[in-house]
Amino acid sequence: MPIDRDTALAHVLTPVRVQVERGALRFFATATGETRPEYVEPEAARAAGHRDLPVPPTYFFSLELQGPDPLGFLGDLGVDLRGVLHGEQWFEYVTEACAGDTLTLRARLVDVVDKKGGAMQLLTKETTVTDDATGALVARLGAVLVLRDVA
Repeated sequence: MPIDRDTALAHVLTPVRVQVERGALRFFATATGETRPEYVEPEAARAAGHRDLPVPPTYFFSLELQGPDPLGFLGDLGVDLRGVLHGEQWFEYVTEACAGDTLTLRARLVDVVDKKGGAMQLLTKETTVTDDATGALVARLGAVLVLRDVA
């Protein structure tokens, strides 16, 4: 069942507030094959000019998933999760985030496009990441979800 564009764009997503943890950063670095010591050793990170372990590229996506129900908005819109595919993802980094920082991620749905005569839709979500201590914008990220009609 296709989602209604106006309903989707008016839907309010709950912000996610997270503290960046060293252990999670180390785990992510290991899982993604990162071998540079500044991503796993605080002393090496400081020697490289960081305040602590830096948040590596793409890590913000995993922070978004730490909310209580990260895909709940799809259910709210009546989307059958069996038909959801990850289509695209992008990141814009503004300033550095490090272990120990508390960040707030605010997502919003910004576009719905019908494709294939309504057999699928492209749902675009954009997220801003801000540092709670300073209020500074840390990053912007976006994703396009492909919603296929599975009925």
